[in-house]
Amino acid sequence: MTDTMTVWRQRRYGSADAVRPETVPVPAPRAGEVLLQTDAVALNSGDIHLMRGEPGLVRVALGLRGPRIRGRGMDVAGTVLAVGDGVTEFVVGDAVVGSGRETLADRVVVSAKRLTRLPETVAPAIAATLPIAGNTAVQTLDACRVGSGARVLIAGAGGGVGTFLVQLAADRGAEVWATCGERARPVLERLGAARTFDYRALELSDLPRGRFDAVVDIAGEPPLTVLRDLLAPGGTAALVGGDGHPFFGPFGRILRSAVTRGRFRPITAVTRTETTAQLVELAASGRLTPHLERTFPLSQAGAALAYVEAGRTVGKVVVVRDGLLDV
Repeated sequence: MTDTMTVWRQRRYGSADAVRPETVPVPAPRAGEVLLQTDAVALNSGDIHLMRGEPGLVRVALGLRGPRIRGRGMDVAGTVLAVGDGVTEFVVGDAVVGSGRETLADRVVVSAKRLTRLPETVAPAIAATLPIAGNTAVQTLDACRVGSGARVLIAGAGGGVGTFLVQLAADRGAEVWATCGERARPVLERLGAARTFDYRALELSDLPRGRFDAVVDIAGEPPLTVLRDLLAPGGTAALVGGDGHPFFGPFGRILRSAVTRGRFRPITAVTRTETTAQLVELAASGRLTPHLERTFPLSQAGAALAYVEAGRTVGKVVVVRDGLLDV
């Protein structure tokens, strides 16, 4: 194993062209940590927000002039190369998936507590999509108490979280309606949506009032009163995403939801290893099939970030280790 590696980092906030490959020493795992060979990294909207430093409020915590955490990437699937003191649950050679920091790199150190073992039947590119987007979808469905027979509307369902929501809600026995771009409609229908609508041709207010037990807003644009009016008695509206104000982001909308009559649940995703393990089991059984729109080699991670930044991705974009063909 060489003493140096490539990691994709940025010195300033900006678009994808601000993120460049750097050669750095290979890190050593400390107590409780694992060193991974990176096999696959799934990109999320959060990677783009951090890259740009948006909304402006996040810079208070992450660095006013430039990001304190310079490397991009959070999700990762990889192979254990070394373990730190006290790590007993993994050994060299284990395939794992989890989330960490600066995962767009040849190798990455991750806390062992944030990792889940992978079976051979789940490819790294599939596994890498599960931690953040998958956990967000599960947390959202749990918050809305979605079960068999529930009627669910997902607004803005074409991205990573949305495609997971459609599959997981349908797997629970819910009837799922979804709004999305025209290109995403056949994908969502294949994943389990009973009905899909092109958001350009439909106003949510045109849908039946009081019909849905759960309304999940990923788009972040519909008025809260419209979401409320779509809910059946006892229903819940989950606020998952949306850009919002350039400085405050979605926080203003979240505050307004607290004083708007109706049941609103802002979702702040937390990645839990037990939830990731459940998602891995679903993927291994074939009940969950993440939609990969494109894969890029790690040497083209900048192009992958630019592709996601363009905002037209259906499902997930994944960066894989150069030469890794099993995607």
